[in-house]
Amino acid sequence: MNYICKSKNKKIKKMKTVNSLSGGKSSSYIALNYKADYNVFSLVRTMDKSCEYPDAKVRQIVSDLLGCEFVGTTEQDNIIEIMLNLSEQVDIDWITGKPFEDVIDKKGGFLPNMMIRYCTTELKMKPIFKWWEENINEVCDMRIGFRKGEEKRQVRMLDKLNANGNEEIKIVVDSSGKRNKWGMVEWRKPSFPLIDNDITQRDVQEYWQKNKTVNFKEGYYNNCVGCFHRNPMFLNKMAQEHPNKMEWFSKMEKQNKPNTFIKDLSYEKIINFKPQIEMDFKDFGECDSGFCGL
Repeated sequence: MNYICKSKNKKIKKMKTVNSLSGGKSSSYIALNYKADYNVFSLVRTMDKSCEYPDAKVRQIVSDLLGCEFVGTTEQDNIIEIMLNLSEQVDIDWITGKPFEDVIDKKGGFLPNMMIRYCTTELKMKPIFKWWEENINEVCDMRIGFRKGEEKRQVRMLDKLNANGNEEIKIVVDSSGKRNKWGMVEWRKPSFPLIDNDITQRDVQEYWQKNKTVNFKEGYYNNCVGCFHRNPMFLNKMAQEHPNKMEWFSKMEKQNKPNTFIKDLSYEKIINFKPQIEMDFKDFGECDSGFCGL
């Protein structure tokens, strides 16, 4: 166990460091440039064959890494190659929660949306917290991939911390009675190495232009293909490039009517819309906090 000596008579336990990875360029930059005790990646899964990852051997590799069956993901398939590329260079703990459609079923068919974003909690945060309980179970320094220029996102996260500067999560602390007893648990202290070291989006882009060890394909954006936080026109573009993934989101709406991911706008309409002009989405910001950084 690592300790920092503060005096001859007193030792302060060193906080474990965790790089939270999302498959985006910023958190991948952190993985290769900021050594940590742990690197952790939470993958969103689906058991829907329409989203099946095309390479059976890779599906088996990912299944072995996760410890459960991997069929496909609602994220772009390139995320698998990216994370396998990174795994060749640093040790990464691959984790996952329940398949996305199972989470929706558990919610009675209510779909996540702008107001109630439970997908982030169920598919990213809960698996990471469970991993934390099993591997660390004490407040850790978790690095978040916000860049210089994204201080507003940093402030929003810092505003949610408790008096100790730590993030809390509400969990069941006692299930022995007729009703579960809930409590708040301190689990991580977020840190922002890219902001602290003045690393901008341009710096990250230039780094990956030179470093070819990770295959970020042209047109790759991390996070779910059909994320409802994306502009409908951008989702239409995703429907053209990843029709099977967008059809999955449309299928979830059809199976769970009248619920929709976006108020008063169905994914079927988004998919079928025919834009009159081609739009440039090169500057569309990726969500790359290290989990689901919306």
